[in-house]
Amino acid sequence: MSLWEYANPARFMRLTERMLPVLGALAVLTVLMGVIWGFFFTPDDYKQGSTAKILYIHVPSATMAVSAWFMMLAGSLIWLVRRHHVSALAAKAAAPVGMVLTLIGLVTGAIWGQPMWGTWWAWDPRLTSFLILFLFYLGYIALWEAIEDPDTAADLTSVLCIVGSVFAVLSRYAVNFWNQGLHQGASLSLDEKENVSDVFWIPLVIAIVGFGLMFATLVLVRTRTEIRLRRASALMSRQRRA
Repeated sequence: MSLWEYANPARFMRLTERMLPVLGALAVLTVLMGVIWGFFFTPDDYKQGSTAKILYIHVPSATMAVSAWFMMLAGSLIWLVRRHHVSALAAKAAAPVGMVLTLIGLVTGAIWGQPMWGTWWAWDPRLTSFLILFLFYLGYIALWEAIEDPDTAADLTSVLCIVGSVFAVLSRYAVNFWNQGLHQGASLSLDEKENVSDVFWIPLVIAIVGFGLMFATLVLVRTRTEIRLRRASALMSRQRRA
């Protein structure tokens, strides 16, 4: 069976109806496990004390904020190349979720940074690109709402998504591109020397998996809603013409 068969809205709705209960349960379980383990069952950091425990919210939300944009990019490219409506609607559905995750990342980063850096905000390359990514989320959502024709809206937002991907990359890898800035390097890396200790690493990975499952669950729910709204709009248009 081809993956493209699920671009059919009816097939997508049937599949996701079966998936969502399991996916939602796993998301709740892993988010709670990772966050509770991290906040209550790990020691304080030897430099940052208990403040460092905000990483169990900050790192997963920031990671998924960037990943959400790349998921939107994939959906947008599929729409531009193959004109599958489900992919465009999935990208549209992901944007508000990604925007909230980006906002959580900005707020928790400020809370974490203030006692460490002595300031709530610094025009650090990574922080700045992450703020710009948040603005791109706002612009993407606003563009969908501003254009009445859904196909035209999907075309223009897809182009905007491609442009915004530059800042998604920068918000992830700015620390590698520029040595200047206050922001630390990656907490999780293929380089073992850059990884946090296992006592922090294991619950952090669980929290990231949980946030990923939560993102997937919310996007599927919102995509199903967008499909229903598109169907309702089509029915209302037919009734008016009749």
